Amino acid sequence: MTGNQSGWARAYDRVHRICEVWALIGGLVLLSVVLVNAYSICADLFANKPFPGDFEITEVGVAIAIFCFLPYCQITGSNVSADIFTAKAGKLQITLMSLFAGIIALGFSSLLLWRMSDGFASYLEYEEVTGILGFPIWVGFIPCLFSLGLLVVASFMTIVDLYGTRRRA
Repeated sequence: MTGNQSGWARAYDRVHRICEVWALIGGLVLLSVVLVNAYSICADLFANKPFPGDFEITEVGVAIAIFCFLPYCQITGSNVSADIFTAKAGKLQITLMSLFAGIIALGFSSLLLWRMSDGFASYLEYEEVTGILGFPIWVGFIPCLFSLGLLVVASFMTIVDLYGTRRRA
């Protein structure tokens, strides 16, 4: 960040950095899941004692990691795109398609945040736990809800950025 950046550019850069760090945290979660699975497989092969509940950790860990990656994909424009639509399109058409995709992302992430917040409240109320390890399911919702909130912000910022309020260097 330079001293002459606008407030919008600084905010955009901060959100971009938060999305990067959050994606790296998701990568660490995924790495942890891989290590637990590797340990479980080795323990089963050599000692006939696999790690109990490794599939529960895998389910929750992979879900958390995926949600952690979503804001980064949105803010960097790394979501899946169909080249068949953009191969012969001009800059204006690509910008309009990106703007439309950003609006869809904002709406969908807001809907997911709303519904998952309701699911989180239900799991808190009924205190459901996993079958083997016995840890509360609502715990997995916390990073996913943060990810969705960050995705809403990232979607909004990409829309505004595409709309032309941020000048890139």
